[in-house]
Amino acid sequence: MAQPNWNKLYLLAEVQQGYFTTAQAEDAGYSSQLLQKHLKGGKMTRVRRGVYRLAHYPRFEHDELVVVWLWSERTGVFSHETALSLHGISDVLPARVHLTVPSDWRRRRLRVPEGVILYFADVPAQARAWVGPIPVTNVARTLADCVASDVSGETICAAIRDINRRGLLHPSDVTPVEGALLKRETTR
Repeated sequence: MAQPNWNKLYLLAEVQQGYFTTAQAEDAGYSSQLLQKHLKGGKMTRVRRGVYRLAHYPRFEHDELVVVWLWSERTGVFSHETALSLHGISDVLPARVHLTVPSDWRRRRLRVPEGVILYFADVPAQARAWVGPIPVTNVARTLADCVASDVSGETICAAIRDINRRGLLHPSDVTPVEGALLKRETTR
């Protein structure tokens, strides 16, 4: 194992709001024994299995989402109502975290964090955006996901109004979503 490199670990954690995984720590030369030493010394804290935080790193508004993203091995992307909230479109305040993970995760036996709803789909790079250190589906993909799931029509309409008011999408990109919503609502 390489010599512990605090700067490497810190730089990794810095772009993740002070959080890092066991694998990232190992990559920076920190064995599990050395992690334990720093945990006992108060330099780091354990947030959940396999996820740690630099103890004195400033807090971020969406810390809990960074932890969930690290749990997903940095492959997940926040979606549906969580994405609406992160984009600041509609007044939705999701009670649970919505995360889309790759389709092949369906075969995994997962211990999903409490309060997290998983969706299984491959989200291409062009359908992703970033809100600070958090990956999120872009506005167009978020709308499509919401229509395809059980997000209320009222919430989706509020999101469309916000999107139109702020000019986040071209009207021609919103029209198919409105049509899909209308079709969904009339078949219920």
